[in-house]
Amino acid sequence: MRKCKGTRASLVTDAFAHPQSDEEAEIKQLVDRYNANQAAVLEEELFKQRARLVAAERTLHTKPTKAATENKRIATDKVEATLRRLDDIKRTESEPRDSRIFPGHYAPVLIQEAGQLVVRPMRYQCRIAGKPANYDFRFPGTYNARLDSLAKFWAPLFGYSHGIMIVDSFYENVARSKMEGVVLAGAEEDENVILQFTPRDGSRMLVACMWSKWTAPGEPDLHSFAAITDEPPPEVAAAGHDRCIVPIKEKYIDAWLNPDPKYLDALYAILADKERPSYEHKLAA
Repeated sequence: MRKCKGTRASLVTDAFAHPQSDEEAEIKQLVDRYNANQAAVLEEELFKQRARLVAAERTLHTKPTKAATENKRIATDKVEATLRRLDDIKRTESEPRDSRIFPGHYAPVLIQEAGQLVVRPMRYQCRIAGKPANYDFRFPGTYNARLDSLAKFWAPLFGYSHGIMIVDSFYENVARSKMEGVVLAGAEEDENVILQFTPRDGSRMLVACMWSKWTAPGEPDLHSFAAITDEPPPEVAAAGHDRCIVPIKEKYIDAWLNPDPKYLDALYAILADKERPSYEHKLAA
């Protein structure tokens, strides 16, 4: 479910790879145009970083310096990252990682709008309406909404703007020592690993979310959302992570998508009576 860089392929753009209507064909044209623009920007960045790398190597050949060594490292990393992104833009076949949802990028969210169920692309990092644009940088963790902060930090949305994200599994960064249940020696460095958690019965999860439509003069409208998280079940905690998404039961879909701020207790009850799948985990590919 979580954590991805914006590349050619995604849950949203792949849905229009084979348009079935004039409207879908128009969307595909916009996606293709965006990808072409992104490719041009990346090609320019690639040229810049390759020139930086050549300059650093030339300096190191004549007079090694700490600055040149650091420039070579940074340029090498950026060249590799840029080439990966260019490959992603140019490839036409989807890969498993394309279906993962990462903070800062778009995913389909089910909401109720004008009395109808609507699936709307939204950014997975919520900027609450009325907040300044730098809110994203001041609060970079706003792709998740802690259950114990719904009536505080998230009060403008809780009871007003609810959504559901449908996922097969979710991904979390954990320390290898926690995953393996070992204690590190004094100066021993830990390693970060990414785990994929999936219900053992293969069921899909209806993840409780909140969303907002942000507007500002001269700026494009922004639809964005956050997934609600709570304390983890024992098997997730044992794997080394301290939070978990909240999957609601199918019978509560209508009530969750049509909240009433006068009855927050009823909404908390939905979150408390959540689905409780047994999760298995593995190292993410």
